[in-house]
Amino acid sequence: MTLSSAAAPASDADLANAALINRYWSVRQLSAALCQPLEIEDYGVQSMADVSPPKWHLAHTTWFFETFLLRPYLETYLEFHPSYGYLFNSYYESVGDRHPRPQRGLLSRPTVADIYQYRAHVDEAMAKLLSRQADHPAVAELTALGLHHEQQHQELLLTDLKYNLAINPLRPAYRQDVAVVKCACPTPLEFVGFAGGLYTIGHQTTDFAFDNEGPAHPVYLQDFALANRLVTNGDYLEFMADKGYQTAAHWLAEGWAMVQSEGWQAPLYWEQRDGQWWMFTLGGLQPVNLLEPVAHLSYFEADAYAQWRGCRLPTEAEWEVATARLPVEGNLLTTDHLHPQPASGNRQLQQLYGDTWEWTQSAYLPYPRFRPAPGAVGEYNGKFMCNQMVLRGGSCVTPPGHIRPSYRNFFPPSARWQFSGLRLAKG
Repeated sequence: MTLSSAAAPASDADLANAALINRYWSVRQLSAALCQPLEIEDYGVQSMADVSPPKWHLAHTTWFFETFLLRPYLETYLEFHPSYGYLFNSYYESVGDRHPRPQRGLLSRPTVADIYQYRAHVDEAMAKLLSRQADHPAVAELTALGLHHEQQHQELLLTDLKYNLAINPLRPAYRQDVAVVKCACPTPLEFVGFAGGLYTIGHQTTDFAFDNEGPAHPVYLQDFALANRLVTNGDYLEFMADKGYQTAAHWLAEGWAMVQSEGWQAPLYWEQRDGQWWMFTLGGLQPVNLLEPVAHLSYFEADAYAQWRGCRLPTEAEWEVATARLPVEGNLLTTDHLHPQPASGNRQLQQLYGDTWEWTQSAYLPYPRFRPAPGAVGEYNGKFMCNQMVLRGGSCVTPPGHIRPSYRNFFPPSARWQFSGLRLAKG
């Protein structure tokens, strides 16, 4: 080949475009793959108001691309169905009315086949839009937001599905081939100290982050220490055996009211059979493994356990400072365990990413100088900054590439159906 006929090297913009297109297909295909083990009857079940049927998750993430990208930026786009905007909007007031959240499981139509056709229709149109994304500078940024949004729903799809299956008296497994890891070497709980001082937290790179992760800002911390691993099932059973759920002194007032009104006696998905504790997992009912991190705790339970141990939960600033320079790796979705795993290895701080989300004692509030984005996408995070607590670190069903040190998850303090656990702190 002569020099004149050789292909010109790809520009940085071309490489970025290609990477975004590849990422789009990878994320979209994973959502469908996560649904492959489902029976058709599983797609429409909604066992409480806070969870959504798998069919709805598949449709809502598709609606996001249709609403925020295709309608405004692809002139030739024809919507798939005129009522889908109403059915699959979640909470975007500025976009329009929406179907009531607690009634999502009552929608026998559109069918599962309809939803997969909807996804194919939108994917075809997105391929056209992304092939000429340079025409609209906002397209790449909004596509990245849409992909991280879909990754959030991939995690929600699995946690919601776990709740739906656990309600079934048959205790059916999502997958029969989920591996159960046996570990005979417990990791002693120790504390790792950190010096106080002035630190900067919040997102500080040009990579993607949600708006609630910034602006970066200084915080002053006193000396503190974090436990080297997550609290285990065995640790938590000691709290239960010491009448932790019967002792009001350990609990915040609202948490104690929840214990009494809801009859909490153990983490969600735990049940006793013939004097032994079992837990429901995505692989079905399994004996409680004492070395695995305890999961499916509310903030109230995590805080009560920490009080019982004479410790506390970390603040989100402490957690971020302690983890900022460590690799983002752990038992995340692609390890395919779909369940928290025992601590292992020699690193001082273990299980920082994956396994379970870690409750912090920090209320979910805006950082200094935070301003929501203009328009409907500004409703993504900012309007929930009330009556929620921050969790850090991701879980065993968090997709890799979605979590980072500055990531702020948030849930009401009574929420239990997520893979939520705790790490102790002192100081």
